[in-house]
Amino acid sequence: MDIIFLGGLEATTIIGIYDWERETKQTLVFDIEMAFDTRKAAETDDIQYTLDYKTVSERIVSFVEKSEFYLVEKLIGELANLLLTEFNTPWVKITLNKRGAISRAKDVGIIIERGEK
Repeated sequence: MDIIFLGGLEATTIIGIYDWERETKQTLVFDIEMAFDTRKAAETDDIQYTLDYKTVSERIVSFVEKSEFYLVEKLIGELANLLLTEFNTPWVKITLNKRGAISRAKDVGIIIERGEK
């Protein structure tokens, strides 16, 4: 299976359990890998047979920026479900980075994999 990826995709949203987090949007950074069979796209040179990463990235940003989850675990789980169902990807791996969540750490976040590779 082939992998289409997005690296360093940023979106701002309300996320967190503390009062200040419910009032201030934070920037989240995503690295996303999606399994997709690109052989027909390679044979035909036609975008309709591949996973259009511009469309995918726009959908991710729209989803994240409209969300207001408390936990990153909930957000990343819902995002994985969206990618698996709306874009018919059999497998996704998502890294969500909530930079600045801990004052002494540059990066903090979660990595999940869903589906079958």
